[in-house]
Amino acid sequence: MRILTDVEMKNYSNMKIGGKAKELIFIEKENELQEVLKTRDKVFLIGNGTNTLISDKNLDISFISLKEFNYMKIIEKNENYDIVCIGAGANLDDLIDFMEANDYAGLENITGIPGSVGGLVNMNGGAYGTEIFDCIDEIKICDLEGNIKVFKKSELNYNYRTTDIKENRWIVVEVYFKFSKGFNKECAQDKKDKREERHPLELPNLGSTFKNPDQNFAAQLISDAGLKEYKVGNAMVSPKHPNFIVNLGEAAFDDVMGVIEHVKEVIKEKNNIDLQTEIIIVK
Repeated sequence: MRILTDVEMKNYSNMKIGGKAKELIFIEKENELQEVLKTRDKVFLIGNGTNTLISDKNLDISFISLKEFNYMKIIEKNENYDIVCIGAGANLDDLIDFMEANDYAGLENITGIPGSVGGLVNMNGGAYGTEIFDCIDEIKICDLEGNIKVFKKSELNYNYRTTDIKENRWIVVEVYFKFSKGFNKECAQDKKDKREERHPLELPNLGSTFKNPDQNFAAQLISDAGLKEYKVGNAMVSPKHPNFIVNLGEAAFDDVMGVIEHVKEVIKEKNNIDLQTEIIIVK
């Protein structure tokens, strides 16, 4: 376990916004995670920081990182499928590379999503009709009291961008995937290219800001409302992908929140739709 104190959290968020945290703890073993959860009052698990907006005020929070849990191992081989154990701290990009190397199929559509495996499992991340839960067999979690539990997928509720894990604020420790053979390299490359072409990856951002409402697309609603390039301070609705808010340079937390609230108000007024944030807000 490695503990940093008085940490500038903007260095750990893809949005490059964040105040000074009491501590940032890099966990290396399960028992360390249990110890930290039992000895700290206010904790927050920071994954890759790719969908987390952090307040730029002082933060009386113990941030936890599972970056060291980045292992990938095949634990069971069968005729039609393999069971693979992936640590929560592994990057999705590395998991996709591992799948390609072992000819595993099922998650090619989500290639290119930035983030850790644990973070994506927490919110059931996905794209192009695929969700990470599609290939999950079991998940090992740690609850806020420090208890380690393993759940079969069938024992958990999960839907579009939400899970029991997220609702209960459990921490994903490792994930057991059930993969069949047949990696589709062309599909994976296509999704990666589309992301690079359509998303404003050249500027700090947190990915999709809002969940897609039923029968609709948040980006389309925002575009139709004329909100592309709407700006508060140095935070702006991206003209390239209007469900992204970008940091034009030294944007403040309140700038981003101002953009979010304005977009929600306009969409409510024009469409009578309550947009829900997909990003996680820490303050």
